[in-house]
Amino acid sequence: MKLKKYDSINVIPFIDVLLVLLAIVLMTTTFISKGIIPVSLPEGKNAENIKLNKEVIITIKEEGNLLCNNNIQGLYNIENHVLQFPKDTPIHINSDKNAKFELFVSVLDMLKKNEYSNISIVTKK
Repeated sequence: MKLKKYDSINVIPFIDVLLVLLAIVLMTTTFISKGIIPVSLPEGKNAENIKLNKEVIITIKEEGNLLCNNNIQGLYNIENHVLQFPKDTPIHINSDKNAKFELFVSVLDMLKKNEYSNISIVTKK
């Protein structure tokens, strides 16, 4: 029996492998972009809640209301709340475009007075 000579390479299996690798890459990048992988956690009787206070969000509404993490109101209460965090905690300021600039300056003064330096102003593109 004579061996058959191949003049070309069959690329169909190669394309199949590349498509599988592409699918794997696309699936893992969606998990990375969301930052979470959905997992159904089991329940435990002695479980403790994890504190996820990694950042502080201060909101200045158009009417002049000040909110911190959507529940703490008033500059004095916000200052007491913010003082519980380390000085390098990220602080995001969401200010309505029609809010008084004086409120914005008072929030920045309070943060600078307490030596917080990781402050960012949230804007819309």
